[in-house]
Amino acid sequence: MQIFLYRFGHWLFIHRLTVPAKVVQWLIFAIYGAVIPSETEIGEGTVFAHGLVGTVIHPRVRIGKRVLIAHGVTIGGRSRAAGVPVIGDDVYIGAGAKILGAVCIGHDSLIGANAVVVKSVPPGSLVVGVPAVVKRTGIRARDLEDW
Repeated sequence: MQIFLYRFGHWLFIHRLTVPAKVVQWLIFAIYGAVIPSETEIGEGTVFAHGLVGTVIHPRVRIGKRVLIAHGVTIGGRSRAAGVPVIGDDVYIGAGAKILGAVCIGHDSLIGANAVVVKSVPPGSLVVGVPAVVKRTGIRARDLEDW
């Protein structure tokens, strides 16, 4: 239901129906306690685990295809730093993760629970920690998790 609401709001935004798009955005916040702006670009097959609870996404963020976003995730800018994240395809973002600033998350990467990502992540990497560091490379997230 939540991805349907986002897609409907995004469709309204693309067709310059900004007031109804804002109403849908407000509904998402009221129902799920999440901030998913209609302006955000989210690829096909992307899913929000646990019904979006506590998720916050910046309006200019671009999220690829087949991304799994767990609950409590923040994807957005940093104070005094220009730019917002770009998330590749087939990425898993663990619960409570924070992806901040002008970073790119490579395809097939895994972001560990509660990781704080402030640097770009190469494709096929596992990152964990605060701040997040690469713990493993050469992985394919889509092979590790069937979402």
